[in-house]
Amino acid sequence: MPNVITANNLTLGYESDEEIIKNATFSIKKGDFVFITGPSGSGKSTLLKSFYGNLAPRSGSLVVGGLDMVGINKKNLQELRTHLGIVFQDYKLINEWTVEKNVVLPLWISGYSTEVQETQAKRLLHHVKLTGKEHKYPLELSGGEQQRVGVARALSKNPFLILADEPTGNLDEYSSNVIWDLMENACHQLDTTVVVVTHRIPMVFNIPYRHFTIDENGSIYEVH
Repeated sequence: MPNVITANNLTLGYESDEEIIKNATFSIKKGDFVFITGPSGSGKSTLLKSFYGNLAPRSGSLVVGGLDMVGINKKNLQELRTHLGIVFQDYKLINEWTVEKNVVLPLWISGYSTEVQETQAKRLLHHVKLTGKEHKYPLELSGGEQQRVGVARALSKNPFLILADEPTGNLDEYSSNVIWDLMENACHQLDTTVVVVTHRIPMVFNIPYRHFTIDENGSIYEVH
């Protein structure tokens, strides 16, 4: 299987701060489900940011979806992001927009027809157990429901890569299970690559996965 993410001697850090990720070398293949764990402050979210171009490598190389993230231009970065699904811990929903409109935001930006948007929203809201809430607003939902909207939005364009930062960190058990099931299915049925930063791998997980951990020195290891 081809690599979706390839890092060689990748070093990451913020401005003049110390290096956070140091000389990391690893690859993630198409269809992999990857958990990234490590102590607080070890650089898990920092690493994830580099995958969607929110933080440029300090040194080494990083290739995502065939694009070199070292010195990537704005046009190529925008193109890459249209094919990614990103799930944030703090949801990042637009509170003035309905649930349905939040879900189809990536489709709307890309100019898909209203019919396609409505069909996809209906399908995804069914998958995240939110049928009937399409005309609600985010602040009318619980935190777990808001995160499920965020996951539905991430899946709306059938991305080749899903990046999730602590997607179930603050959620109830029911919402957590819905989200894990949805990501498992995307990986297993659609061959989508999924990378999840988390403090804790779920006790029950139904598909094979890989586990990377970051130690306190910023080194990345795969746990076998």
